[in-house]
Amino acid sequence: MYQVVRKILFWFPPEVVHHFSMSSLGFADKIPGVSRLLRPGVCLDPQLKKEVFGLEFTNPVGLGAGFDKNALYLDELATLGFGFAEIGTVTPLPQQGNEKPRLFRIPEHKAIINRMGFNNDGVKVVAGRLRHWRIGSKRRQLIIGGNIGKNKATPNEDAWKDYELCFRELFDSVDYFVINVSSPNTPGLRELQEKESLHKILSHLQTINKNKATPKPLLLKIAPDLSNFQLDEVIDLCMEIGLDGIVATNTTISRDGLFSLPEETIKEIGAGGLSGKPLMQRSTEVVRHIHDKTGGKMPVIASGGIFGYADVKEKLAAGASLVQVWTGFIYEGPGIVRHICEGLIKNN
Repeated sequence: MYQVVRKILFWFPPEVVHHFSMSSLGFADKIPGVSRLLRPGVCLDPQLKKEVFGLEFTNPVGLGAGFDKNALYLDELATLGFGFAEIGTVTPLPQQGNEKPRLFRIPEHKAIINRMGFNNDGVKVVAGRLRHWRIGSKRRQLIIGGNIGKNKATPNEDAWKDYELCFRELFDSVDYFVINVSSPNTPGLRELQEKESLHKILSHLQTINKNKATPKPLLLKIAPDLSNFQLDEVIDLCMEIGLDGIVATNTTISRDGLFSLPEETIKEIGAGGLSGKPLMQRSTEVVRHIHDKTGGKMPVIASGGIFGYADVKEKLAAGASLVQVWTGFIYEGPGIVRHICEGLIKNN
């Protein structure tokens, strides 16, 4: 059914479809009795519960950052069965992001290229929205991750201030944090993955975190384009500072997986991060590398190329503790969480 609907939706610009689809789901979710029909009970099966970095997840399937940047659709995501959702990337000041068009579908490869540029309402607005949701929602069992970044205009030497501001503002409103230094769509951001810059940001946040009465899990999101040497440096640093986990991975700047697209088409789309099926293999390699190097002591949230249970099985076998979908959600539709959960239970 969704495949038919998807063909129609794909006639329209991606950002328009995104807001229309989630708003429509939100409308349906408010009709008495409809949310109960929409929510797949299988996703609440006790067999799926998982405790990771001190948090109990109803199931291990989450929605990656970038889909609900502004914490607008949390009830709707809970209705669809997600065990957790990552909001953001959130920056201190609101920003419009990059010029449109900035989101491109590549159906022949089940892929997306985006150069959104951290478009969001700013941390104060998002934090207020989260506080309101926690007071009024009946679905607070949905674990919320806060993905934080820096504003485009902030120079890299001052980036630590942006991360601190977001961390403090969101601390009481999210369950865990993800430090995003790996998006390819903010100029110079990936330079913050270099050891010295990264150490300054992470150690500063961890110092603040450890001084809280109840520290929050602190994770780092990394790029798939790091060499194994760079990856080892990042892992060592995460272990040294005592981070709680790694999200592997962000989108890639590589276009190697788009083998059937003409070079002119790739150039016409331009810059941006590639996600979806072309990222699957590299993402799994990074997950396995982290797991092997740390002996499984560093929990990993796997993100990249997940479209169904078979992909989740591969990530878990590589050492992932949890998984996130994003592009797969767009191509497979709202039933993706239910299908994955059914696969997990059947093959438990």
